[in-house]
Amino acid sequence: MNDTPDPRTLKRLRRAIRRLPRDQHAVFCAVRYEDLDYEQVAARTGLTIREVEHLLAQALFAIMRDMDRTPRRRWWRFW
Repeated sequence: MNDTPDPRTLKRLRRAIRRLPRDQHAVFCAVRYEDLDYEQVAARTGLTIREVEHLLAQALFAIMRDMDRTPRRRWWRFW
């Protein structure tokens, strides 16, 4: 099995992450990319640990929902 992700899937994932609201994006990037724990993110953002957990859960749900959608094809690409 090939471990290299499909380029279109990666593009959709990056787009889903970019579409997140600012607070969810900040928490998601801090946890996933910077490898910070919830306490460090809470200290950085001024949120409680519970709020960080909640925002991360919302971000993950939004990304999953966005990735589950079938990509739209423009009508002019059918021709």
